[in-house]
Amino acid sequence: MSLSHMVLSSGRRIRLTEFRMSSTYEGMLEGYPCKRVNDRKVDWLQRLTERAFPSLPVHFVPPSREYPDEPARAFGPVEVLPSVFCVGVFDSSALDPAMDGSTLVVAWFQALPEIPAGEKAALALRGIRWEELAQDYEL
Repeated sequence: MSLSHMVLSSGRRIRLTEFRMSSTYEGMLEGYPCKRVNDRKVDWLQRLTERAFPSLPVHFVPPSREYPDEPARAFGPVEVLPSVFCVGVFDSSALDPAMDGSTLVVAWFQALPEIPAGEKAALALRGIRWEELAQDYEL
């Protein structure tokens, strides 16, 4: 069963079969979001995703970063990532007709806690280069 469907800009149809989300700044007890904190957070989340799916290809979509109009502080200007970190396992038809299907794990950030679907899915998701990143599998 699929949680949602999307059509990539290439025209390929993909299905979301597993979805995880968490708060981007979960566990941040002190300090403020700045470039240094965010770079470490992005690196940690990327490694966490790769460890969670060691046998599947993982694609990490670089997050957008916003800079609110606030004065710089001790560690530099405030820099904010989208508030939700997401990991999705996607499935599609095979790249090689001799195989049964193809799969790709994608990690990304988004503003709201929503399951991506159809036209509402972020452009960064719909722009995934499936043919270059996904891996075929046999049942």
